[in-house]
Amino acid sequence: MTHTPAPQSIDFFSADEVRELLTFETAINALETALRDGLTPESDGPRLFADAPNGEFLLMPAQSATFSGVKALTLAPENPDRGLEKIQGLYILYSSDTLAPLAVMEGSCLTAIRTPSATLTAVRQLARLAPAGAELGTDPKILIFGAGTQAIEHIRAALVDFPDASFEIIGRRPERVEALISTLAAAPETSQVSVTAPSDHEAAISAADIILTMTTATSPLFDGTLVAPNAIVAAVGTHGLDAREIDDALVLRSDVAVEGRGSARRENGNLATTYDEAAWESNPPANLQDLVLGKFTRTLGRPAFYTGVGMSWEDLVCASAVYTARTRP
Repeated sequence: MTHTPAPQSIDFFSADEVRELLTFETAINALETALRDGLTPESDGPRLFADAPNGEFLLMPAQSATFSGVKALTLAPENPDRGLEKIQGLYILYSSDTLAPLAVMEGSCLTAIRTPSATLTAVRQLARLAPAGAELGTDPKILIFGAGTQAIEHIRAALVDFPDASFEIIGRRPERVEALISTLAAAPETSQVSVTAPSDHEAAISAADIILTMTTATSPLFDGTLVAPNAIVAAVGTHGLDAREIDDALVLRSDVAVEGRGSARRENGNLATTYDEAAWESNPPANLQDLVLGKFTRTLGRPAFYTGVGMSWEDLVCASAVYTARTRP
């Protein structure tokens, strides 16, 4: 008689549980720790895209010594105009030892936390690496381009390191900007934060200490010559070599860092016209691990520009933190 093993129990983490266990501070610290402990973004494999009705499927596998996983998402660009989330899906976490599934997590919430956590990991390091005379004050001015879920989450993540910052929001649709400001004003944790919509966009760009972009733009959002010397700019809204948020003027006058060199070379349109094949081979930009390890030099009088497209290892690190937070003794 053949023995049939009992089915293994698989934990499910709802969006509320993911958010409870994975605070922005927890996520940022987990990403930093993983990079310091030797995880390199350059070991991440390519993301897998496939057509879906009214959008795309996206599969993002990653592995580590203890856990492996895959995020299965749908990207629906028309959803925000219908009052729905653009990104939806699930994360499946596996044991790297047995490759048995351990947990399933709501994926859009994980993405909503992971993306700004990766951005603010970079911004934290760029602020720390500022040359003498270019240090951020205790109350920096942060300008946000975008008025969707990621804009709200980037503001919440920024407050981990910049609790006294003031924020300005520029969006394509004024009604969405006002709705975002109202949402933040109604939430206890952000009700006292200064969040406004600037009337003069060019003045806001020039005055900003930090500029964060998270839009679906296909062409540059602003004139890069307007950005202040020593400002920090992070562009994380688009993927694909034919889509960009930042112009060549800003890239060429900045100290540049990327999430991962391989992913940027494959997918980052912000660099597509300034980094040709020869530049990628001879003088590639620093990656996020370099920033965390302090292997990056900022130049006084030049902006610091970071750009990312989202990487699978970040989801794995964050999903692992969620799982261990519930299951640790």
